[in-house]
Amino acid sequence: MCPSGFGPFRQFLENPSWKAAQGLKLVGLGEQIVYIKEVPVSYVKTQQIIADIWKTLNPKFAVHLGVARGSTVVILEQTGKNSRYMDKDVCGFCPENHCCVQGGPEKLDSVINMRAVSKQFKQPGMDVLYSRDAGRYLCEFAYYCSLYHGQRKAALIHVPSSGSLASADRLVPLLQTLIKAMLNQLKDSETA
Repeated sequence: MCPSGFGPFRQFLENPSWKAAQGLKLVGLGEQIVYIKEVPVSYVKTQQIIADIWKTLNPKFAVHLGVARGSTVVILEQTGKNSRYMDKDVCGFCPENHCCVQGGPEKLDSVINMRAVSKQFKQPGMDVLYSRDAGRYLCEFAYYCSLYHGQRKAALIHVPSSGSLASADRLVPLLQTLIKAMLNQLKDSETA
């Protein structure tokens, strides 16, 4: 199990997604061994790190955490898109040809049914939304690369930047529960 969070960018001197990944490492994910990785907000470095995670660690499942600026809810992303990455990273660059993987499919979906996971958490105090538009920036770029290299055994969770769920003591237990639900769904699909 390999959760990743992003490094600093724009107004986030300490990225909430990285703090959440560190929190997950502390609380654990049951019997799963948890490796965490901070990913710089750089297309080139992100591409290298994601490929390396799948080549060297070969995790059963990878979860990428990103911050959703201005959001007060947790967002589960279903789809990673390959092209039209036009926003510059912290180094001032866009990916070559504005895409993640030359010749890769235009869209890849996670093996996890994020809509089903989000429906499990429709209750007061657990604001979890389903999405098919991850924003075409570094979060979605990393997600697509991971879906591509990991045969779609990856997830992207956008964490809130404000509101009550932005505090680690509320966010980390929710993320832990969400990821366990994803791992259970993955296990069920492999035994079916």
